[in-house]
Amino acid sequence: DAWVVYQSRVYDVSDWHEHPGGGVIFTHAGDDMTDIFAAFHAQGSQAIMKKFYIGDLIPESVDHKDQRQLDFEKGYRDLRAKFVMMGIFKSSKPYYAYKCSFNMFMWLLAVAMVYFSDSLAMHIGSALLLGLFWQQCGWLAHDFLHHQVFKQRKYGDLAGIFWGNLMQGFSMQWWKNKHNGHHAVPNLHNSSLESQDGDPDIDTMPLLAWSLKQAQSFRELNVNGKDSTFVKYAIKFQAFTYFPILLLARLSWLNESFKTAYGLGASTENAKLEMEKRGLQYPRLEKIGIALHYSWMLALSSGFGRWSIAYSLMYFFTATCSSGFFLALVFGLGHNGMAVYDATTRPDFWKLQVTTTRNITGGHGIPQFFVDWFCGGLQYQVDHHLFPMMPRNNIVKCHKLVESFCKEWDVEYHEADMWDGTVEVLSHLQNVSDDFLVDMVKDFPAM
Repeated sequence: DAWVVYQSRVYDVSDWHEHPGGGVIFTHAGDDMTDIFAAFHAQGSQAIMKKFYIGDLIPESVDHKDQRQLDFEKGYRDLRAKFVMMGIFKSSKPYYAYKCSFNMFMWLLAVAMVYFSDSLAMHIGSALLLGLFWQQCGWLAHDFLHHQVFKQRKYGDLAGIFWGNLMQGFSMQWWKNKHNGHHAVPNLHNSSLESQDGDPDIDTMPLLAWSLKQAQSFRELNVNGKDSTFVKYAIKFQAFTYFPILLLARLSWLNESFKTAYGLGASTENAKLEMEKRGLQYPRLEKIGIALHYSWMLALSSGFGRWSIAYSLMYFFTATCSSGFFLALVFGLGHNGMAVYDATTRPDFWKLQVTTTRNITGGHGIPQFFVDWFCGGLQYQVDHHLFPMMPRNNIVKCHKLVESFCKEWDVEYHEADMWDGTVEVLSHLQNVSDDFLVDMVKDFPAM
């Protein structure tokens, strides 16, 4: 049962599993999707909505918005129109040709360091370089699958399969379902464990909790309504286990991607429903891409047949764990430790995206040029979340105007360098742990 509002018109998209963007459309059931629709879709996409139109929204029913809020919404929609007129949604093909070429150079260098050398130090260096290569592939796949580069979406999807499935071992459709849901509702809790209206990127229980409510969410799974022993210890020590968990992130993503591509399962209820109703968009290419990824990775991890099993596993896990850390570090800095909302009480689009997101700057001896390269455009996470289809080569221009707009309307706009941001994340985890333990003692004083 999914009714949505677009520009004061109401549409019934219930059971529309053929939606080209997948199950993400259901994250805004019962809500105004005007701005998230604009963020995700090319001009003219609204034409397909005509068949779902059921009537106009009664103006008096929108009693939660005062005139200032309505003016604010008009202001950021006007800003988006200004960006379109400025042409900064147009990508630079030479820029992306350079980024793709540089990535392939990293891969070839990592392969050469194994093929032409028998040095342990050289092999460890190769593994770390491969981990960094995978991280940078993640940013490229991200740009292509957000359709920042090509107007023809099929070209972006095919580039996403190359940089995602073939080079990283990540399923394109698994990523799109997970990431589109994250963009639609960043840092929102599911309204229940079975619902589909929350951010999959913070669905990290029972290992990590980003709010007291989330820390207590697993109680409903137990007959006695209490926290399990595992949950108690996991949440108590989560500030210390955060970085070790990041090291294992890529293993989890590889597992979920393999299951998605070969029809062996799904990571969320939303993804499960999408696979049951719609299936893979590119089933053959997804399977072939992941099979070829493991083929070249097996050859490289075995030293092209020269290494023992133990040595091969050392190389594989060094590359895999370092990549998971490099990727998740940027993801964590982008959102973790920022505002968290219930799905039923989220603010408007702009405030939701800005208050749940942190930009990353240079500082504490880390130069800005390194941050710009390492984070792959996501150092401007706030700006990216507001305009996800804006190409990386233009995000700096966007940033200055967004920052000015936020100041004009007195909207929080948070930035921190990599060190301070990490401290904020760990402090937030510790605060949730402390609140959880205090509340647990109040609820169950006999413990």
